[in-house]
Amino acid sequence: MAGTEIADASAVLTEGREPGPRRRVLLKLGGEMFGGGGVGVDPTVVRTVARQIAEVVRSGVQIAVVIGGGNFFRGEELSQAGMQRQRSDYMGMLGTVMNCLALQDFLEREHHIDTRVQTAITMGQVAESYIPRRAIRHLEKGRVVIFGAGVGMPYFSTDTTAAQRALEIECEVVLLAKGVDGVFTADPKIDPTATMFTEITHREVLEKGLKVADATAFSLCMDNQMPIMVFNLLVEGNIGRAVRGERIGTLVHTPAQH
Repeated sequence: MAGTEIADASAVLTEGREPGPRRRVLLKLGGEMFGGGGVGVDPTVVRTVARQIAEVVRSGVQIAVVIGGGNFFRGEELSQAGMQRQRSDYMGMLGTVMNCLALQDFLEREHHIDTRVQTAITMGQVAESYIPRRAIRHLEKGRVVIFGAGVGMPYFSTDTTAAQRALEIECEVVLLAKGVDGVFTADPKIDPTATMFTEITHREVLEKGLKVADATAFSLCMDNQMPIMVFNLLVEGNIGRAVRGERIGTLVHTPAQH
């Protein structure tokens, strides 16, 4: 399906749902991008992301965010160095919360956008505990909800967190922001002959073993007909384009059975 044009991305994304513009979306951000390729938080990157999110909120779209923690800790890598996997995963979860607080700061201080950070691990002095109905209520009031600490359990990635949260708070699409333009036949940074899909099914991603997100996240979305839009975060304005259903990146979906 490489090179296939999306006839109408908005129609596909709302297949089986209410037609019309996006009402509520889940944005998944990789922690590595927050660090600008290094350890820690890169203020320039966070400022750029916050500006794009603020524009989406002001357009009337409800947006929730899940952030990874790869710019601080990656549990699987720490475990390979000899650390107990469960403990290293919890360290990774704490790293995601630091990213959440950074994004919250830029959204509120520079753009005056109300936000709430909700975490899967209780830390009452800096964030609310994750409560789905409370998260929905915040979104309905125009607040950005930022989810931290993954799902609160070892062995589950923040990609899976994004899929689970999107389903539980009834989002219409998962916007998977990457450092590449979409889903490719191979890693475009390694293989210059790799070509990009404009549309592909969840099952094809899994069967082809394409390294976009972990298999658990894609399986969860496939089983529940949750579309995923994979796009390049580093292109200015792409978050807004993805929300509007413009033809960017790769649309991953499972067509409704008639």
